[in-house]
Amino acid sequence: MNTRTSNTFAERCVPDVEAAVSQRRKRLNALMRYVVLGLVGLVMLYPMIWLVGASFKTNTEIFTEMGFWPSRFDFTAYAKGWKTSTEYTFATYFLNSFIITVPRIIVTVISCVLVAYAFARFEFWGKKTLFAIMVGTMMLPLIILRLPQYLMFKEFGWLDSYLPLIVPSAFATDTFFVFMLVQFLRGIPRDMEEAAQIDGCNPLQLLWHIIVPLLKPAIISVIVFQFIWTMNDFMGPLIYLSTVEKYPVSLALKMSIGATEEVEWASVLAISVVALLPSILVFFAAQRHFIEGASSSGIKG
Repeated sequence: MNTRTSNTFAERCVPDVEAAVSQRRKRLNALMRYVVLGLVGLVMLYPMIWLVGASFKTNTEIFTEMGFWPSRFDFTAYAKGWKTSTEYTFATYFLNSFIITVPRIIVTVISCVLVAYAFARFEFWGKKTLFAIMVGTMMLPLIILRLPQYLMFKEFGWLDSYLPLIVPSAFATDTFFVFMLVQFLRGIPRDMEEAAQIDGCNPLQLLWHIIVPLLKPAIISVIVFQFIWTMNDFMGPLIYLSTVEKYPVSLALKMSIGATEEVEWASVLAISVVALLPSILVFFAAQRHFIEGASSSGIKG
């Protein structure tokens, strides 16, 4: 009787021990993954951390020390950098950047959603060919389009204005966004659209009341991408803008690096840190929707 009881007790203990060992192994694997990811993240973020620390250093410290921790925290570089060497402060240049970025985001979202909706939900002659051509344009280097675009905008009289930087996006020329939205739309079931059609909704009503709310994560991804790309755009404003008063932040940063006198790198780095803040804030504000939209558009369809 005692032998049978001890055997039964041992049989019950074996699964518990195996489960405990398995649980401990899973925790150890998870810990190792987090450690590796933390180290990789630190390596990737270190240049930005160093940038923030270097904005408080002198020129000598910047070029002689690898560490990010400054010897003192002095915001003089931020004040000097903000004033710039021109009659305008960086407030003017930030305002110019937003004057370009906000309208461009609006026309991009409207045009790309309309075009993606047509490709994903309608059947028309040459649809596959047009979609293939559109995807093919994503592989063209932008430098190929610079000269013909410049000549065209010159004929329009748009040089030294923001129109060349905004108007093309109103025609869904950002094909990456169209492709991303099409992929997202292909993963959305049509049940709600069919029910709305039975109730008498036309295609535009379907788009506004049904599709757009479902596209919210993808639309936020478009907004984040376009905001960051437009804020960081250097070549476009450099080609089309010639008046310093109209410069965005990207050109003003380059202008702050003088060619005839010693550069105060702390001031340049300080304004670089300030210039990064809008993009960082927008990304983290929309992080959840951004990641959901980018991942969904990549795996569905």
